[in-house]
Amino acid sequence: MEFNLQTGALLLLIAAVVAMVTRRLRMPYSVGLVMAGAVLSVLPFAPKVTLTKDLIFTALLPPLLFESAFHLEWPRLRRDFAVVTVLVTLGVILAAAVTTLGMRYFAGWHWMAALVFGVLIAATDPVSVIAVFKEAKAHGRLLTLIEAESLFNDGTAAVAFGIAVTLASGHMLNGTELGITLLKTIGGGVLCGALTASAALLLAGRTEDHLVEITVTTVAAYGSFLLADRLGLSGVLATITAGLVMGNYEGLGTISERGKEAVEAFWEYAAFVANSLVFLLIGMHAAHEELRTILWPAGVAIALVTAGRALSIYPCCWLFQNTRLLVTPQQQHVLFWGGLRGALALALALGLPDTVPQRREILSVSFAVVGFSVLLQGLTVRPFLRWMKQLD
Repeated sequence: MEFNLQTGALLLLIAAVVAMVTRRLRMPYSVGLVMAGAVLSVLPFAPKVTLTKDLIFTALLPPLLFESAFHLEWPRLRRDFAVVTVLVTLGVILAAAVTTLGMRYFAGWHWMAALVFGVLIAATDPVSVIAVFKEAKAHGRLLTLIEAESLFNDGTAAVAFGIAVTLASGHMLNGTELGITLLKTIGGGVLCGALTASAALLLAGRTEDHLVEITVTTVAAYGSFLLADRLGLSGVLATITAGLVMGNYEGLGTISERGKEAVEAFWEYAAFVANSLVFLLIGMHAAHEELRTILWPAGVAIALVTAGRALSIYPCCWLFQNTRLLVTPQQQHVLFWGGLRGALALALALGLPDTVPQRREILSVSFAVVGFSVLLQGLTVRPFLRWMKQLD
C-alpha cells in the first residue's frame, strides 16, 4: 500500500505515544520507534506501507538534512572544517574499502555487489546520529564534529554510491570521466544549493510575514534537492548547502525576528515528523526481512562495518595529533561508537537497479546492519557519552 494521509496520521499518533513513553523510560526516541514499528508490523490492523527510495530519499530526507544544516553554525564548523573534510573523504574511502574487501573474501560476494554495499553502508546517517546525540544532550565541539561529519559524509556516500552503481551496471569510467563526474556531482550540487538558498533569501528579505518566510524555507529545502536530482547533481549536498546558507548568511536578505522563531519552530516539528516516520517504517519493514537466511553475511557485515568505522576515525584523527585541531581520545571513541547507520543506507539500497549483482542480499544485509546500529549503538550512546565524560 502506498503512503497516504490516513496512514500518516495513524503513524504520527503512534509516534506521539512512543515519544511520551520513551521520555519516561529515558530511552532514545529512535530506538523506541524502531521497536514500535516492529511490533506494529505483526498486528492485524497495522497499515501495510511499501518502503521505497522515493518515500525516504525525496519526501523525508530533505527536511532532516535542511533542519540540521540550518542550525549548524558556520563559525564553529569553519574551525574544524579540515578535520571534517578528512573524515568525510579519506575516512569514508577507508571504511568502504574494509567492508568491500571483507564482503568479497569472507562472505563470498561478487566484487561489484561488495563494492556497492561497502559504499552505501560506509557513511554515518544524519537522521540517526543527530537525533540520538541531541537526545543525549551532547554539546560543544563534539556535537559540531558529530553533526558536520554525519551531514557531509552523507553527501560523500551518495556521490560515491552513484559511481559504484555505474561500475556495477557494466559501465567503465576512465580517470578523466571519473574526475568530471565527481566535479559535476559535488560542485554542481553545492552550487545548486547555494543559488537556491540565495534566491530564497532575496525573497524572504522582501516580507515580514512569518508564514511566507516558512514557505520560502520549505521551498528551498525541497527545491534544492529536487532541482539538483533532476540535473544529475547531488541532491543531498544541495540541500545541506541550502540549509547552511539560509541559517548563516545575512548578506542578501534576512528573515525577520518573528520569522526566525516561527521558522525554527516549524523545522523542529518537521524534523520530528520525518524522524518519526523514518524510524517507524524501518522497524515495520525490518520485521519482515528473512534475516535467518543471511545470518552469516549479516554477521560479517556488522563486524566489517564496525572495523571500517574504527579505521575511518582513529588514523584520520591521528593526522591532527600535533596541531591545534587535536581530537581528544575521548572524542575519537565517541565518534567511533556514535557512527550509526540508518535511513540513507536503506534509501540507497532500495533504489538499486536490478542490474546490480545480489541486489536482494544487499538490501537484507543493509537492514540487518541498520537494525544493529540503531538498537545496540543507539541504546548505549548516552551511557557511553557519560563514561567518556562528554556530558555535563
